[in-house]
Amino acid sequence: MPSPLPTSLDLNLLRVLVQIHRDRQVSLAAEHLGLSQPAVSGALRRLRQALGDRLFVPTARGMQPTPLADELVPRLAAALEAIGDTLAHGARFDPATSTRQFSVAMTDIGEFHFLPTLMEALRAEAPGVALATVRHTAVNLRFAMEQGQVDLALGHLPDLATDFHQRPLFTQRYVCLFRQGHPLQGSETPLETYARSEHAVVLSPGTGHGRVDELIARSGIERRIRLRVPHFVALADVLESSDLVATVPEAFALRSARHFRLPHRPHPLQLPPIEIALFWHTKVQADPANRWLRDCIVRRFGAPAAARQLTLPER
Repeated sequence: MPSPLPTSLDLNLLRVLVQIHRDRQVSLAAEHLGLSQPAVSGALRRLRQALGDRLFVPTARGMQPTPLADELVPRLAAALEAIGDTLAHGARFDPATSTRQFSVAMTDIGEFHFLPTLMEALRAEAPGVALATVRHTAVNLRFAMEQGQVDLALGHLPDLATDFHQRPLFTQRYVCLFRQGHPLQGSETPLETYARSEHAVVLSPGTGHGRVDELIARSGIERRIRLRVPHFVALADVLESSDLVATVPEAFALRSARHFRLPHRPHPLQLPPIEIALFWHTKVQADPANRWLRDCIVRRFGAPAAARQLTLPER
């Protein structure tokens, strides 16, 4: 029969119990809860006294839960999530009067694609709402979203699975981008010309762009990489005045065609397309503010809206 819980336990202590059970380390649990390690250790001492059980036993593999901890934590985790959902349902969000700041994780190429349209939408529907962007690689994205430090994430992020929801927005294929008059532009043997060319590479570990570079490497083509950069910001400027070729998402190629008149063509390696999606943690599933921003993004970037943004002819 389930063990009864003392009725006087602080909810924050219960959150500590659930987090240590999840992380198996006091230091890691402290980091994810935004608390000091002494504070979490003190909370664990209080829990042990209140429940009359060690709850966790230090081992070489971390803090291993006792049978009582294993029994209690699933029920506590579900109860804490239900409390959060209840509070969220009771809250209201009025975009017209809100002054909330949202934090959204995306790459710099995501900023090119999403921010102009999104800021226009905020100006029309939520003039007091502010937006801050963070890089996927600049934070521990999974834990930042678990702790509510990042509200949403946009991109190709296969590592966000357990405890996350996602909404597919559009599929993105990869193309070759280069200057006007480059040998690749009208080549009848594009694979050979691509292999002979010099290349610029954007380093984006943990994203779809980084995985595409892995696929190219596995294809057997040894690219002569002359330039490696950590972002897309200056890429079009560099390509415009060099003989370099870059493998880029089509949305970036279309932007470069508009602003720099750079031509592009389908990639000769037939790289698989990637799915760009919107991600959020399960803890904010019912949050009215988060739900409003999700709906705002889906209306403007989900199909068929995305298809209308990818209609420029190839050059």
